[in-house]
Amino acid sequence: MPRPCPLRPGHGFECDASPSAAPQPHLRGTAVSDRLSAAALIDLVLDEGSWESWDSPPERGLVSEQYAAELRAAEEKTGLDESVVTGAGLMRGRRVAVVACEFRFLAGSIGVAAADRLVAAVERATAEGLPLLAAPVSGGTRMQEGTVAFVQMVKISAAIAAHKTAGLPYLVYLRNPTTGGVMASWGSLGHVTVAEPGALVGFLGPRVYEALYGRPFPPGVQTSENLYAHGLVDAVVPPEEIADILDRALTVLLAPKRDLEEIPNPVDEEVPDVDTWESITRSRRADRPGVRRLLRYAATDVIPLNGTGQGEFDPGLLIALARFGGSPCVFLGQDRRGQTEDHPLGPGALREARRGMRLAAELGLPLMTVIDTHGAALSVEAEEGGLAGEIARCLADLVTLDAPTLTLLLGEGTGGGALALLPADRVVAAQHAWLSPLPPEGASAIVHRDVEHAPDMARAQGVRALDMRAAGIVDRIVVERPDAADEPEEFCARLGAVLRYELAELWQRDREALVGARTHRYQRIGRLG
Repeated sequence: MPRPCPLRPGHGFECDASPSAAPQPHLRGTAVSDRLSAAALIDLVLDEGSWESWDSPPERGLVSEQYAAELRAAEEKTGLDESVVTGAGLMRGRRVAVVACEFRFLAGSIGVAAADRLVAAVERATAEGLPLLAAPVSGGTRMQEGTVAFVQMVKISAAIAAHKTAGLPYLVYLRNPTTGGVMASWGSLGHVTVAEPGALVGFLGPRVYEALYGRPFPPGVQTSENLYAHGLVDAVVPPEEIADILDRALTVLLAPKRDLEEIPNPVDEEVPDVDTWESITRSRRADRPGVRRLLRYAATDVIPLNGTGQGEFDPGLLIALARFGGSPCVFLGQDRRGQTEDHPLGPGALREARRGMRLAAELGLPLMTVIDTHGAALSVEAEEGGLAGEIARCLADLVTLDAPTLTLLLGEGTGGGALALLPADRVVAAQHAWLSPLPPEGASAIVHRDVEHAPDMARAQGVRALDMRAAGIVDRIVVERPDAADEPEEFCARLGAVLRYELAELWQRDREALVGARTHRYQRIGRLG
């Protein structure tokens, strides 16, 4: 099954190579002699001559003679006074704050002085309203300072959390190696996280593991590529591509609201009264356009993300940052290509969706969900993986989400897996899209004990877009002429014009008022009168 390609300029959403075809990772990654210094990485990413250091001389308490000698040797070796450099500069003309480790300074380890420098930089970036770029490369906590250094993880994490609470982007590039307390604090909190190819990335370093347990750590686990395969990082990208990717991400995350009021509202066409079963049949065509073609024809600046960030990836859901016209959004789309009999939509896909919901709330961006699923998994793994609970949490999160929300019913909408992405401020439907508690065949089996009554059950249940508009579930319908599968590019472009307008309208509305109106909307559906 093809996966979304890494976040590389010029790449689309389809990749011929499977994850197994990726270059084989090396456990210890790039040789130290080949590793870019912090200064070289900054020069590579920022515009020439724009770097402004924020560092002041570190304040140190009493240290042992041996530790003092190690610090002097590190200073002589690197020309730096600590393992962290901080500052600001321009990236493609946009001012950003940067915190980066220097591995040659005591293996990039973090002690009290380094932590103080990190926190001061994060707080300054927050105060100045700057996006923050982090490039950790570290063995973790500085052993020479012990427990006091270890506890510095708390204040670093708190500063990052405050930066994100302020609605400011935090983007992370994990370098070789990133381990220990650094990986377990500021290395794992990014809105978007990418990693260096072949890098050693993990919590407990393999040398420590071997010393503690008397055997080597299994090879190939603590690598960028393996973390990507498990949905823990969004891409594996070489240093020379970082500036392009960060710029594309910030283009979406920092998109201005100006001129959005000028986006025209497409005229709604009269929707033909096509029979319900005919619509369901058309929605099931294998060549019907899905989320990938929608993004290709209707969106710009698409930045695919990957997984939950907590160890899961489900090909049934596509998560991305994207713009439709000038309107940015966090995009969550059920991918019909990723859902098969062997791998239907599972609880991991809904946990990915909840990651997207958190991103939208943290960044203050609109959230767009796309429903197109023949149903969530019915399996032992799905039950033990908490599918019902994930549906419930998605519903609760969406109804109360502190961000504008837009839902698109694109095709099939079967069961709780579809409902989980429904609650929104505005709901748009393709003409032949539908939503039902079960596939019509399943409903027929319950009521009639056969599947022959499926068309009658579908008609009676009011599952089609026209019926949902009459019930107040759908706000507007985009016609198909006569079937989206027969005009995929034209249909996606027509749909994109509607989505651009709806996103622009939502983004300009008061967020607090939206949440209250959204709750009221779903309270009144189904009430008589």
